[in-house]
Amino acid sequence: MILNKLSVLNYKNIHQADIDCSPKINCFFGNNGMGKTNLLDAIYYLSFCKSHVYTTEERLVRRDEALCVLQGEYLFGDRTESIFCSIPRGGRKQFKRNQKPYPRLSDHIGLLPLVMISPSDAELIRGGSDERRRWMDMILSQYDGAAMHALIRYNKALQQRNRMLREQQTDTALYEVLEMQLVQYGRLIFDVRTRLIEEFLPFFNEYYRAIGREDEEVGLRYVSQLQTVDIEEELARNRERELREVGYTTTGVHKDDLEMTLDGLPMRHLGSQGQNKTCLVALKLAQFTFLAAKNSTMPILLLDDIFDKLDAARVEHIVQLVGEERFGQIFITDTNRNYLDSILESVRKAYVMFHVDRGTVMAMGGGR
Repeated sequence: MILNKLSVLNYKNIHQADIDCSPKINCFFGNNGMGKTNLLDAIYYLSFCKSHVYTTEERLVRRDEALCVLQGEYLFGDRTESIFCSIPRGGRKQFKRNQKPYPRLSDHIGLLPLVMISPSDAELIRGGSDERRRWMDMILSQYDGAAMHALIRYNKALQQRNRMLREQQTDTALYEVLEMQLVQYGRLIFDVRTRLIEEFLPFFNEYYRAIGREDEEVGLRYVSQLQTVDIEEELARNRERELREVGYTTTGVHKDDLEMTLDGLPMRHLGSQGQNKTCLVALKLAQFTFLAAKNSTMPILLLDDIFDKLDAARVEHIVQLVGEERFGQIFITDTNRNYLDSILESVRKAYVMFHVDRGTVMAMGGGR
């Protein structure tokens, strides 16, 4: 899959940009705060119907504008797909595929597989468990429609049960119906997350060794209440206490976590800045290769200012990896044009260069 053309109108600080993309490497350079990341976020939004960084829809629309519009023309071999998104200020966003509106946004997820690496990914290590659950579920949703359906149904049942607990409703029959759904979909989610981590781990280990030190061993440990308790019994047992004291559901796969380890110990306690960054890059490159293996469609790779806080050797290893043929179309941002030039010299692939300044995007030519 290739993003052939990108059009952006009033997305964050980007007033208007029409970009003809290279099928290989696309570089955006400029000072911090000029809009480089916003361009990558627009591409991300077209894939996932949401921003890479949590924010309200209204804040995505450029200040003093009423409407934001994103359009992408994608090539799938000899087939073209046109994706259109409009976000009216204070209104409901709409997605269209080849001019036909989607009845549900979830129908769009998985069509345009994508992996983004950005500084905000540091939260995968140091942040709360919700960040890591979201990461696992985002991967699953891009290739497993049944898993995505189970996640949607589970979260709806969870929201309804939590609302009943907050409002101190005592309808036992309704609690039992909702808990039956939490058990049914929770067990399915537990099973697919377990398989995901088992299949994913070899890819992760391979990339960490390629980027970092070979004498360091990283791991992923899936942690779930379902590994030690019967979820059905626990939900029923905790209901009275949750109703009287807590006000929310304390048992289920919405409490799961993913622990990243370095030589068997938690990464978040031991890892240096360089090790944490290497771990994150390895995690995302493994995600790319994993999705490419699961789907017939090659994902797009977005690299947002990822070379900061990495030593020269690790940067060189990353550049060599993404220069391989297994990686297709890549979008890179950096503040330093000279740095990007040196990367392009190492990779030796076709590229185009863009300068971004105060929301304005200017093509600077390309090569090869």
